[in-house]
Amino acid sequence: MTTPSSEKTELFETMAVPRAVMQLCIPTILGTLVMVLYNLTDTYFVGMIRDPVQNAAVTLAGPLTMAFNAINNLFGVGTSSMMGRALGRKDYDTVAKSSAFGFYGALFFSLVFAAGYTLFSPSVLNLLGADSVTVAPTRDYLFWTCTCGAVPAIMNVTISHFVRSEGGALIASVGAMSGCFVNMVLDPLFILPNFLNMGASGAGLATFIGSCCSCLVFAVFLFVKRGKTFVCVNPKKFTLQKEIVIGIFAVGIPACIQNLLNVTGMTIQNNIASGYGSDIVASMGIAGKVTSISFYVAMAFGQGVMPLIAYNFGAKNTARMKGVLAFTIKLDVVFLAVTTFVFEAFAPQLVRLFLNNDVIVNYGKVFLRAMATAIPFLCMDFLAVGIFQSCGFGKYALFFAFLRKIILEIPAIILLDKLFPIYGIAFAQTVAEVGMCIAAVFMIRKVFAKIRSAE
Repeated sequence: MTTPSSEKTELFETMAVPRAVMQLCIPTILGTLVMVLYNLTDTYFVGMIRDPVQNAAVTLAGPLTMAFNAINNLFGVGTSSMMGRALGRKDYDTVAKSSAFGFYGALFFSLVFAAGYTLFSPSVLNLLGADSVTVAPTRDYLFWTCTCGAVPAIMNVTISHFVRSEGGALIASVGAMSGCFVNMVLDPLFILPNFLNMGASGAGLATFIGSCCSCLVFAVFLFVKRGKTFVCVNPKKFTLQKEIVIGIFAVGIPACIQNLLNVTGMTIQNNIASGYGSDIVASMGIAGKVTSISFYVAMAFGQGVMPLIAYNFGAKNTARMKGVLAFTIKLDVVFLAVTTFVFEAFAPQLVRLFLNNDVIVNYGKVFLRAMATAIPFLCMDFLAVGIFQSCGFGKYALFFAFLRKIILEIPAIILLDKLFPIYGIAFAQTVAEVGMCIAAVFMIRKVFAKIRSAE
């Protein structure tokens, strides 16, 4: 049976909190930034065609590719939380069984996802907001990213969650970054007119090949480290044991629902934006991609410290958990403050980087500044969700998911669009994040009170 090395034990149990947080968070953040960069690269090179329709196609496809995270969250987040808590209890059999269940569950559902989209693609494209102008490039992009690419895209992210849960933040990030770098190299070759001239379809093909490369890196890692890693893909360890399934799904299902609600919110926003024309869709898509840097990094802070919090929750070391949270908040706040200033100050220049079109820039700079107002409130929101998931408090994470989308953001999208046509929907996320930040403070206090009472 696999047992933890002294280095991993030191990371989770005795290493100084700032060093442990940095060791886990820095690779996670770097990997996330590279992933954001490759998303921006798609938008950048598609924008070089100077065709808003192609840019709109990538934006409209966003909710469906984001829906991959529903499976990633169900089996990746749910399993990594289960693995981390079991590691803290020194229950290594549960770690192996959880990993095998998560791996084969993600593989099965990613195949179902790809087949489902392929069979019902006309209805899905209509639901995404594609019209007679944008339907063809949107369909071509999704052929590569969903029909062909759903399985490798989902599996490489899911496995990275498993690897990170045992303290392997660096290899998890290397696996993800390798595919991103391949994608960025291939994007101009496939997209631009002076090469293969495939437009949005080329962006999708580059993404598919990049995801396959990431999967290959993880396959090599699992082969080389067999017997030395807790990430288990041995089918003999797959089990439907009640404790394993419930333990994973208690965290995974709320995380999955949270993602599906995110997709619903984005779909509603895109449908409203598409009513104003492809220029508005493209402008909002560019602004969303730029601000995603802050959103994904804030999420990376939460995911980066998840293994540390889960392990110490399992080991009942509440003092170390609090130390991890306090130090992470300080780092997160500084980063979010800097990015907010940059986005507000240089909005026109940032939009023009992706599409040198005066109409797009005029709309996009307003959208970017509006969306950037949500950034300062992200810290507590994402850290709270990370704590809930780490500790297995799935119902708290589920409450947060409904609070953000159903109670706050989606009603704000609809109401603000009525009050301030075109521009109102860009402020909906700010409304949601302010409310979430306030709720996060109260909920985190409640979680630690609950942990203390159980000790």
